[in-house]
Amino acid sequence: MMIPDGIEDEEKWLAEGIAGIQHNAFYMHRALDANNLREVLKYSAQMLSELRTSKLSPHKYYELYMRAFDELRKLEMFFKDESRHGVSIVDLYELVQHAGNILPRLYLLCTVGSVYIKSKEAPAKDVLKDLVEMCLGVQHPIRGLFLRCYLAQISRDKLPDIGSEYKGDSDTVVDAVDFVLQNFIEMNKLWVRLKHQGPGRSREKLEKERSELRDLVGKNLHVLSQIEGVDLEMYKDTVLPRILEQVFPDEYHLQTLETLLGACPLLQPTVDIKTVLSQLMDRLSNYAASSTDVLPEFLRVEAFAKLSSAIGRVIEAQVEMPIVGAITLYVSLLTFTLRVHPDRLDYVDQVLGACVKKLSGKPKLEDSKAKKQVVALLSAPLEKYKDIVMALTLSNYPRVMDHLDNETNKVMAMVIIQSILKNTSCISTADQVEVLFELIKGLVKDLDGTDVEELDEEDFKEEQNSVARLIHMLYNDDPEEMLKIICAAKKNIMNGGPKRLPFTVPPLILSALGLIRRLQGREGDLTGEEVPATPKNIFQILNQAIEALTTVPSPELALRLYLECAEAANDCDLEPVAYEFFTQAFVLYEEEITDSKSQVTAIHLIIGTLQRMNVFGVENRDTLTHKATGYSAKLLKKPDQCRAVYACSHLFWVDDLDGIKDGERVLLCLKRALRIANAAQQMINITRGSSGPVTLFVEILNKYLYFFEKGNPQVTSAAIQALIELITTETKSDSTAPDAVSDPFFASTLRYIQFQKQKGGAMSEKYDSIKV
Repeated sequence: MMIPDGIEDEEKWLAEGIAGIQHNAFYMHRALDANNLREVLKYSAQMLSELRTSKLSPHKYYELYMRAFDELRKLEMFFKDESRHGVSIVDLYELVQHAGNILPRLYLLCTVGSVYIKSKEAPAKDVLKDLVEMCLGVQHPIRGLFLRCYLAQISRDKLPDIGSEYKGDSDTVVDAVDFVLQNFIEMNKLWVRLKHQGPGRSREKLEKERSELRDLVGKNLHVLSQIEGVDLEMYKDTVLPRILEQVFPDEYHLQTLETLLGACPLLQPTVDIKTVLSQLMDRLSNYAASSTDVLPEFLRVEAFAKLSSAIGRVIEAQVEMPIVGAITLYVSLLTFTLRVHPDRLDYVDQVLGACVKKLSGKPKLEDSKAKKQVVALLSAPLEKYKDIVMALTLSNYPRVMDHLDNETNKVMAMVIIQSILKNTSCISTADQVEVLFELIKGLVKDLDGTDVEELDEEDFKEEQNSVARLIHMLYNDDPEEMLKIICAAKKNIMNGGPKRLPFTVPPLILSALGLIRRLQGREGDLTGEEVPATPKNIFQILNQAIEALTTVPSPELALRLYLECAEAANDCDLEPVAYEFFTQAFVLYEEEITDSKSQVTAIHLIIGTLQRMNVFGVENRDTLTHKATGYSAKLLKKPDQCRAVYACSHLFWVDDLDGIKDGERVLLCLKRALRIANAAQQMINITRGSSGPVTLFVEILNKYLYFFEKGNPQVTSAAIQALIELITTETKSDSTAPDAVSDPFFASTLRYIQFQKQKGGAMSEKYDSIKV
């Protein structure tokens, strides 16, 4: 009879391993007799290195392990007798951790650890915890299993059990149970890993080896059963759940799902079926995520349908189940669905619909835990798909939100908005906008029973700023659809009330202006559209939106938006529209803006915008510039009057190819500004008894220089020279105190003139007659 080559080789390897153990054991015994600790550790480590082999089957490895085990018993006796080696057990525990290879090191550590526990110089629970964690260093299935088997053998009579001499200060057996369970769990992982060893090994051989090793894993359960302090309650709450988690693979749960779920409605109400089902669904979800190969099996056994049906029957059978329990089950089912069937939106909507059915006929949720679970339920699709558009297609999504109280509704609305902003999701149709605003209605309008005046100011601002940012996420490249989006958004935000409109109207206006600039030059009615997407039609919509701001009232903001629209109308070459927006801005200035600081800001905005306008004819421009200069001269404070008037000079000299260049009116503005500055200086002199700073004169001088360089023939070097001499005289006057702003400003201006005089060229010739 011929012996197969593999078996013959294995016998040879086993014989070599046994010979190595015997050889090193011989020298270890001589060292033991001589009480030479250094040599003992050296030869014991070399002996244990024979266990590093990966060539043997579990059956043959066991023979090798038992040879080493017998020698380790003799070694343990040596370690116990400190008089023989002269080293304390604490130092010895540290010393053996310096062995070269990890496998011999851990066998020696477990051996010394056994002696360490017996010495009672350290709590048994601490040493055992250290050993069970140290053994994580060996992850080879066979070597790791036998190492942990050795740990279980040397520790079984040293567990901190009730009545044991090693229990220490603890009155419970939790530490002993935790140690045995952790060792069991890690051995089970190694045993499972053996199933996935290299491709060169046949499946039959792997299964045979695993079968040979399972007794090693099971010995932990025998040890567990011998612990005196494990009572029924601990077994039920701690031991059994952790064992079941390891013993039965997920594929068994999946294949027996119908039987398992069929028993759930029959359980007593006192059984926490919610936790059981939730953990089952979590495990199945993780199983599905572990490999795409198992997903067809979920479809074959109709896992979703069975779980959904079972949850419905459990909720129906347990009439006393709190609402939070039912919602928690739906959260777990939805999580399972999103992980196992992410492409089945109908399943997702079905789960939400079941939740709606459960909540129907009940008042809005008041239980904080239930509300938290509903938020988790609604947040799950957002986190999975990272696209609000997917959620907008779920018909039951808004129906679930309807069962939330106003405060939680707002919380969920913020979650939705933050998801859109984080994932930069684009809402691209008017229908989607309508659904979205229905979902976030708690933020865009007052719900029944809420008083906007009672809201926290900071929270309210944060919410409305989020809504404002959301409006910029509403977009479509097609102008017609984009106009529908703007109209849908306008319809919803116009119901927001006076406190919300200042936040939500500006982004709507700016979004519409972006559309207008895309449509420049597009005119006429387009067939097939209720409201054709032309600039004129959009401007009409914007005018209505801004008018709402004037009733808030928020006149300063409305004025800014009117000016933005006027500039957009200018770009579209729509003079009547631009003139109308300016008219509205002036009306607001006259009738609504009464604060002097707000007037100053407003008039400078008007002047700056008007300067950039090139659409107006002579008559319309003269009317508007006359209004602007008139209001500038009527500001409350003289310095404000002066600055506004000299700013108006730019309205008569636009530095474009076809721009207005009216030198005389520029000079009139500058002279008028000088008179106002002089009057301001005299008023300061009368009220304070000394002249004020010459800042206004220096500012006007800089305007003179600007128009002088631009070639305005009315602004001469003689006028500039006179103004320089005026400022110089004022600064040297005894009644004028030095000023930290105006003095350096004037000196810098003079240096600029000197620079222009010296740099050469045509500009140097212009400045040549000016003396500084």
